[in-house]
Amino acid sequence: MADRKTVAEKRRYAILDVQSAKHVASIWLERAQLEKVILFGLPEIDDRYHIWRVPLIAKSSAERLGEVVIDARNSLILEGKSTSLATLEARLLGRTEASADRPKAQRPAESYPLSDLRNTIAAGDCEQILQEFPAESVNLVFTSPPYYNARPEYADYLSYDEYLLKLRKVIHHVHRVLSEGCFFVINVAPVLIRRASRGEASRRIAVPFDIHPLFIQEGFDFMEDIIWEKPEGAGWATGRGRRFAADRNPLQYKTVPVTEYILVYRKRTSKLIDWNIRAHPDPELVAQSRIDDDYERTNIWRIQPSYDKRHPATFPLEMAEKVIKYYSFKKDVVLDPFAGIGTVGKAAVRLDRRFVLIEQEPKYVRIIRDEAKAWMGPEARHVLTINCPPISVDDTLL
Repeated sequence: MADRKTVAEKRRYAILDVQSAKHVASIWLERAQLEKVILFGLPEIDDRYHIWRVPLIAKSSAERLGEVVIDARNSLILEGKSTSLATLEARLLGRTEASADRPKAQRPAESYPLSDLRNTIAAGDCEQILQEFPAESVNLVFTSPPYYNARPEYADYLSYDEYLLKLRKVIHHVHRVLSEGCFFVINVAPVLIRRASRGEASRRIAVPFDIHPLFIQEGFDFMEDIIWEKPEGAGWATGRGRRFAADRNPLQYKTVPVTEYILVYRKRTSKLIDWNIRAHPDPELVAQSRIDDDYERTNIWRIQPSYDKRHPATFPLEMAEKVIKYYSFKKDVVLDPFAGIGTVGKAAVRLDRRFVLIEQEPKYVRIIRDEAKAWMGPEARHVLTINCPPISVDDTLL
């Protein structure tokens, strides 16, 4: 008997049929409040790129307005590939394409509102918690995601594809909460999957290069690739390169890794970076945020690694401070969706920014809550806590 499974079924897509694709697209239209004026054409699957394309039709004129593009593997809307809401509205109103797509930076620089988020500590899965935050309420994201099964304590994913899917969903939700034209900075490195026995070979996975297309597809523009260089010998503990050092046989050559990537992305917008500066509602804060002469002039940052017995993979406070200084203004909101023991929060407080720290592991959440008292003193009692107890401050600190 011939196999009657569809391509979507064979590839185990999250979106298997036309009705499912329309359902996802209808949720998107409802959020934009366009469901009463736009109908759907016949959705088509493009299995070369693992996407569904759902045509959008004007209800009044039956003219095609654009399309919604859905990732077939995870059912997420691909904002960067879908027709923008501004373009849809312009076409519905009969405006010209040029007026709809004219870069807003050419208009007078209107001010944008400052976020009213408080310093926040949230316990739980960032993918779920981010959905509860207001749109465009964060000004900078800096994080270092969990390693992919590089150590026993990180063996949380059944496959590498599952790991990348998780990161993609987080990037997708961060895109919504990040303000227009603001930055998402991520510290990431290739990981070495140790061999299970002497008869097997170890594997090294190029995580940064697999993460990059996720950002582009989710509506970000690539800005910088910064190399974090550690002192010589810092990577010798991995054991990589020791075999060659002993035998010196060709083909066995392996380098000792002493670098990681700090990749910088900007939420896609037609507005230039100058707009984020000129349209800031408080020019005094912009002036106070200027960088001193002692700044990093190249994309090689030489920073000592950090070690903390309470967490297996902390990044240096110095790195967090550099990123926050270079990519945000004072009083901005800085988000770390994989907060660990809260290094980004500490750096944010030191630099007069606000923080949003999301962490899934309860023991790290407890550390963050305790550390906040040291960072902030009596002001720690005003920190908003989600899914965890409020921070109590001793009367002696008041």
